[in-house]
Amino acid sequence: MGKVVSSAMMSLDGFIAKEDNTIGRLFDSLGNGEVEVPTASPDITFRMTPKTAAYWRSWMDSIGAIVVGRTLFDVTDGWGGRHTMDAPVVVVTHEVPSEWVQAHPGAPFTFVTDGVAAAIAAAQDIAGDRAVAVAAGTIARQCLELGLLDEVAVDLVPVVMGRGRPYFGEMGITDVMLGDPTTCVEGERVTHLVFPVQR
Repeated sequence: MGKVVSSAMMSLDGFIAKEDNTIGRLFDSLGNGEVEVPTASPDITFRMTPKTAAYWRSWMDSIGAIVVGRTLFDVTDGWGGRHTMDAPVVVVTHEVPSEWVQAHPGAPFTFVTDGVAAAIAAAQDIAGDRAVAVAAGTIARQCLELGLLDEVAVDLVPVVMGRGRPYFGEMGITDVMLGDPTTCVEGERVTHLVFPVQR
């Protein structure tokens, strides 16, 4: 079974989006280089520096399934039925969006209504020995609280946002220890870090 990894681009003060879910300068490193990195969306091609492109490709190649919350699903309109990373998506929700499902037949999306742990289990079944990527925010916090995360990946962006949506938010537990980074890649306008979760 593959690792469960939360990943996000994060400001120096810990935010992964603005309060209105826009990203501000957080994704600048996806367009500041000369290496083209296509995505599953034909209208989205990243242009990264060589170090960031190599890191990003390795990360994308490792993913077998992605777990997101209903807010991110709604904000992106389910990526039009195909995630940009071209992996199956498991959505944690209170209610299955039946109209969306009918409008996107064959989309590799699974909707789980009985909690985060069930969503992670479903994603692991889909991913097999590949990684389960967990979108940051509420879902990442719940995974960390439940002891379900193996790693926390941070693409640290040198910007101070002042306010916004925090990576994990207010947690019901304190002092979750992470190990020293197993990955540290210095890109341009971003530093890629991966921390193992200590249990």
